[in-house]
Amino acid sequence: MAKFNFKKGDIVEVIAGDDKGTKAELLQVMPKKNKVIVKGCRVAKKAIKPSEQNPQGGFLNKEMPIDASNVRKVEA
Repeated sequence: MAKFNFKKGDIVEVIAGDDKGTKAELLQVMPKKNKVIVKGCRVAKKAIKPSEQNPQGGFLNKEMPIDASNVRKVEA
């Protein structure tokens, strides 16, 4: 396993993909899968069925993982 230079809360810049150029905070780091979740990047819509907690149902926006090689740590 390669050394992982990121930790939760770091500010990173996306250097590849649809969200290229976006600077945001890391929400989660998954070193075994070599993936990270960046706040507001690669957002997917998930349908929610109506339930007691959410009687309306609707959609939930969820950030999906990005490969760690597609982000660069930004010095603040």
